[in-house]
Formats: sequence, structure tokens, C-alpha cells
Amino acid sequence: MKKLWMVVLAVCVGISLAAVAQETKSCDMGKDKMAASAPLKTLKGTVKQDGDKVSFVNDADQKSWDVMNPETLKDHVGHHVQVSAHVYADKGQIHVMSVKMMKAAKSSM
Repeated sequence: MKKLWMVVLAVCVGISLAAVAQETKSCDMGKDKMAASAPLKTLKGTVKQDGDKVSFVNDADQKSWDVMNPETLKDHVGHHVQVSAHVYADKGQIHVMSVKMMKAAKSSM
């Protein structure tokens, strides 16, 4: 009887491990597909904040993008920055990967 329970337990553990491995693999594939649909681009612009909402206004076309991970830009509100971000054009959102402060333009006197 002990052997039977050990075999049943071993089968249950094996099935559980297989299910976890399959779920992990499908989650990884979803991230790859998501990243492939959102190309990584370098954008220059200004960080804006309206309440809790952080947005990025692109210099090139003055388009305003919602920031998916606003904590990356919270210290740069009002600053002119260069970001490397995954752009989700269909959603009007960006996911910021890195931020770099731009030098302030020299004012002529």
C-alpha cells in the first residue's frame, strides 16, 4: 500500500511540474510577442504630469504618449529628456526602458 501511495504522489508531482513549465513557457512567449509588436525607439521630448498621470510629449511631432511605467519618469517631470522606449502606437502608450537628461539650451543675451 505504501508503494502505491508513493507512485501516486510521484505522478502528481510530475504532472504539477509539467504544468508549471508549460505555463512559464507560454508567459515568456507572450512577452516576446508583445515586445515584437512594440519596437524600441529613441525619443526626445518633455515629461508632463497631470495628477497621477505621467505623459511624454515628443519633440518631433508634439504627440503626447501615456507612460505605462510612470515611476521611471517621476523625477523628470518638466524636464527635457531622451527616452528609449517600446512604442505601442495603437494604444498611444510607451513603456520606458531608460531615461537620459538632455542638456539645457544656451540662452543668447
